[in-house]
Order: sequence, then C-alpha cells, then structure tokens
Amino acid sequence: MSNHESLLREAVHLAQANRARGGRPFGAVLAREGQLIATGVNGIVHSHDPTSHAEMEAIRAASRRLQSPDLRGCAVYASGHPCPMCLAALVISGVQEVYYAFDNNDAAPYGLSSEATYQALRLTLDPPPLPLIRLDVGVTADAVYGR
Repeated sequence: MSNHESLLREAVHLAQANRARGGRPFGAVLAREGQLIATGVNGIVHSHDPTSHAEMEAIRAASRRLQSPDLRGCAVYASGHPCPMCLAALVISGVQEVYYAFDNNDAAPYGLSSEATYQALRLTLDPPPLPLIRLDVGVTADAVYGR
C-alpha cells in the first residue's frame, strides 16, 4: 500500500469514527512530504458551525501547528470530494494536491453531495484549480455514509 493510500485510509477511518459519534461522515488528513501534520473531522453537528468541514478543520489545525497560513508543499487526504468552500481554502492556503476516496456521485444517495453547491455557484472543475486525485481505498461509500 502506498503512503497516499495509507493517509487516505486514515481520513476514511476518521470519517467513520465521526459518524459513530453522531457527526457527519467526513474526515481529512493534511500531510507534508508524507508526514501527517494535522487531521480534521466534520464538526457541523456538534459545533453548529456550517464552516466546520473536515478539510477546514485540518487546515486550521495545521496552520496552528506550523504557525503559518502557508501550507505550500502539503497534500490533503479527504474522505469525500471537497466542497467549493473547502476547495477555495485549500487553494488559498497553498495546498498542492488533494486525494479523495468518494466523489459527489457516491455521496448523492445519502444526501451528502456538494454538486448542487458547485452548480449554484456556477463553478466548474474543468480544469481543476489543483490536482484532485481519486484513490480506491477498498472501502465502500455505504460503509462510510451508511443509511
């Protein structure tokens, strides 16, 4: 298993654990040169903060840990395809690439797709603002999003 797959599996595990605690099933890992810097989970349910997405929480934690808003050279591993807000924050912070396990089509049957937000904002991902790489981690969307 590659380091990319290992870090993405950790993001998926965080998503599953967050769902088990009553949160939304999203997790993220932020790494530099393959070394984990920070993690985040979707905190909307518990914090009542609509910006508390897993990627945003990982960015916030990494920026505090590195004492810098500059995350150039970092990669994010997200259980799901980043929403427009998260994608914008990743670009602004300098993250160089995103690996994700599940896309909006996987999330749609569970009411968790961000496709409608992309459409409402008239945003297209062609071309993407940074590399968005989907990896199979051997876990089904149902195992993470469940009913």
